[in-house]
Amino acid sequence: MAALVREDGARAPEQGRRGCEHYDRGCLLKAPCCDKLYTCRLCHDNKEDHQLDRFKVKEVQCINCEKIQHAQQTCEECSTLFGEYYCSICHLFDKDKKQYHCEYCGICRIGPKEDFFHCLKCNLCLAMNLQGKHKCIENVSRQNCPICLEDIHTSRVVAHVLPCGHLLHRTCYEEMLKEGYRCPLCMHSAVDMTRYWRQLDDEVAQTPMPSEYQNMTVDILCNDCNGRSTVQFHILGMKCNICESYNTAQAGGCRISLDQQ
Repeated sequence: MAALVREDGARAPEQGRRGCEHYDRGCLLKAPCCDKLYTCRLCHDNKEDHQLDRFKVKEVQCINCEKIQHAQQTCEECSTLFGEYYCSICHLFDKDKKQYHCEYCGICRIGPKEDFFHCLKCNLCLAMNLQGKHKCIENVSRQNCPICLEDIHTSRVVAHVLPCGHLLHRTCYEEMLKEGYRCPLCMHSAVDMTRYWRQLDDEVAQTPMPSEYQNMTVDILCNDCNGRSTVQFHILGMKCNICESYNTAQAGGCRISLDQQ
C-alpha cells in the first residue's frame, strides 16, 4: 500500500508510526473548512491561513487502510485504534494521559480529573492545592499570556498562576524569572521575595547615604500591598512601611525632612 501524503507534503505515518509532534494518533482529521487531511488542528493551523474548528470535525481517515469515515475511536474497516483517549466533543485523539473533558472550559484537559477543580470565576481548571488559596480574577484564562501574547485557555502549555491571580504559560514564567521577579501586568512579586528583602535590609544598613541625602524622604507606592508610605530615600531601594517589601515605586519627588535637620 502506498503511503498517504498529507496536505503539508509530508508522508503520513506508516503502520507502527503514529501521529505528529503534537499527538499520538492513528488517523488524520478531515478539516471541515478546506476538506484537507491533517494529523491535528495544530498541524493544520501552522500550514493554512485559517484555523481548524475542532468541534466541527465530522470525518477522519485511517492511517492504515486509508478509509475515510465518521469520527470515532476505532477504524470501522481495519480496527486500528485511533487513540487510547478519544473525546467525541473536541475530537481529540491521543495516547492516554488521564485526560478529561471539562464542560465549563469547553475543552479537554490533562488530568487525572480528581486532581483538578474548575474555578467558576477564573473560568479555568486549577490544581486542587489551589482551591481556596488563589486570588480569583474573572475569566482570567480568556486573556492572552502577557509575555508571548498567545492564547492561554486552549494552549497545550500548562498555565502558571501567579500570587496576584494573573496567568502565564509555564514556559514563559520560567523565562521571566531569568530576567525579573514581577508580574508583567500588575508588577506584584511573582515569587516569595522575603529572604531577599531581608538581605537587602542588611545591605541598606551597611551602605549609609552621603550626608546631603540622609534627611531626604520620598513618597512610595508598594506594588505588593498597594499601600503608600513616606520613607527615607536610599539608592539601593526603599522599603514599604506596611509590608516591608522593596518592590516599590517612587510616587513623588524627594524632599528634605525639616524635623531631622
